[in-house]
Formats: sequence, structure tokens, C-alpha cells
Amino acid sequence: MSIPTDHPYDFDPSYGLGLEALRAIRPPEAPPGFDDFWRARYRRALAVDPRPSVGTDVAIHANWLVHDIVYASTDGFEIGGWLMLPRDGKVRRGLVVGHGYGGRDQPDFDVPVEETAVLFPCFRGISRSARAPISPDPSFHVLHDIDSPERYIIGGCVEDLWLAVSALLRLYPELAGRIGYSGVSLGGGIGALAIAFDARIDRGHLGLPTFGNRPLWLTLPTVGSAHAVQQFQWTHGPVLQTLRLFDAATAATRIRVPMLVAVARFDPAVAPPCQFSVANALPTSNDHEIVILDAGHCDYPGSVEQNAALLETLRRFFRVT
Repeated sequence: MSIPTDHPYDFDPSYGLGLEALRAIRPPEAPPGFDDFWRARYRRALAVDPRPSVGTDVAIHANWLVHDIVYASTDGFEIGGWLMLPRDGKVRRGLVVGHGYGGRDQPDFDVPVEETAVLFPCFRGISRSARAPISPDPSFHVLHDIDSPERYIIGGCVEDLWLAVSALLRLYPELAGRIGYSGVSLGGGIGALAIAFDARIDRGHLGLPTFGNRPLWLTLPTVGSAHAVQQFQWTHGPVLQTLRLFDAATAATRIRVPMLVAVARFDPAVAPPCQFSVANALPTSNDHEIVILDAGHCDYPGSVEQNAALLETLRRFFRVT
């Protein structure tokens, strides 16, 4: 297997960096007030009553019972999604599963877990949590209130994740200390920011995480959400002062629980140097695993085999013990 060489992009999605160079990338220094900013938001989020409301079965599956769910998040935001429960009734672990900027129109029935209550929230403004005036279009969603750190949409999405944990604990208080998180792309970046400040999450998986190393993120050509922010900056002025508070790599230096991070060497939507910034930032003293894929956000030779292997690694990582 090898990274793609034939592609339609007018830039090199490997950025000419070999594995050794990618592994050497370090996260940026935290801006002043980074920890205080997130701790204050976390305290406010914990004060919100999630009031989860679980509907009747909405899907038929051999292994799972699937219910609609809504819960309250910060700013009076109602978050919609799905709660998936094992058909045999045994619930010994909880898992919150985020999504990418494509949103979600159904739960992932192939999530590699057993005896687990799985909550699939839709982040505010997207899919089942769509609400005007927030645009579900990634190029506009990522810009919503970017001029204000307190109101920036990404902070609200992090709070939606924290309130998802609160909702699971309200429904299953016995799961305290046994709730994990799994998110890819947008969900990977949101996950790093959330896990860093929420001790209720006992382990996490971040796949192809975005929002890592914002100073670098703003400079690398891409087809992803970073491109929309780059264009905004060209026409409206600098946004780095806000974005430094929402840096997934900076947050990852604060994570103290076992993590499984999947990063790609070639990715047109989330620049690999930014993905590796998140993985490299994790404290070496913790029990972390890094899975290196040839590519992300695109089809490539060997993708089926690599994704199957990653699925088995996830199965082991989230196995109930």
C-alpha cells in the first residue's frame, strides 16, 4: 500500500512530507487564557439539565434497537439524534459518536461495540439539529460567529458533546466512568476539544481530526472547511486570535485518558500536518495508539483493507471489560 499519486487536486494533499517529518510536527503554544476559557464553558454546560427525551423504535436491526432522541444543550439549543441500544438489553458502557461536516441521516449500525448505549447527536446547525440562521453548509457553518470566541459555533458544538454525555448519564447513571467518544473529521476536532476538559469521558477515538495547529491550518491549501476560513480571512481580516482558542492540537496536550487517533498521510480536506499535530500532541505518558492511514477523505487503493483493520482496532479499544 502507498499514498495516492494520481489525483484531481491542484495541490499536493501530502504536502511533500514524509512520515518522519509528519511525526516531528509539534502543537502550537496555548494562547493566554486557553484553559480558563474552556473550564468556564464546561462549568456552564454542566449546569444545564439535558432533559433527554427518548422516542419509540424508529428502525429495525438484528442487533440494535434504535430510538429518536432529543436533549437540551446550551443557549437553549435542542439537539436531535439517535439512541442505539443492544437488542439483548445489556448496557455496560456508553459511547457518544460524532459526525463529520457531511452531517448524519442515520446511526452507524456497524459501530464496533457491544453491550453499549450509543448516542449519535447531530451538532447544532447540522442534520437533526438544523436551525436558522445557522447554515448546514460546511463552508458557512464553520464561519458562524467566528468573530466572537464566546459565540463561535465550534464552541457550541463542543458543548453539545458535553451535554450528550450528560444525557447518557441522566438515562444510565450507572455508566459513570464508562462513557467513551468516537468522532471523525469535524467530530475528531470537536472531540479533542471536549475530551481535554471533561473527565467523564474515559477514552476516545479521533479519526482524521480537523482544527489542529490553527496557525498552520490557515496556510495550507485544502478543499475542506479550512479553505472557507482562509477565504474569509482574505476578505474580512485575521481570525487567528479566535481560532487559537479552538485548536484541537493545543487541547490534545491536556488529554489524560487513553486515545486512539487515526491520521492520514494524504488528505485533501484535512491537511495531514494538522492531523498529525493532534496525534503528536498527546502526552507520551498515557496509553495512546496512533493508526496511520495512507489517505483520508477520498478513495484510494487499499482503503477497504485499512478501514477494516481500523474497525477491528476500534472494536478492541472500546471492548467492555
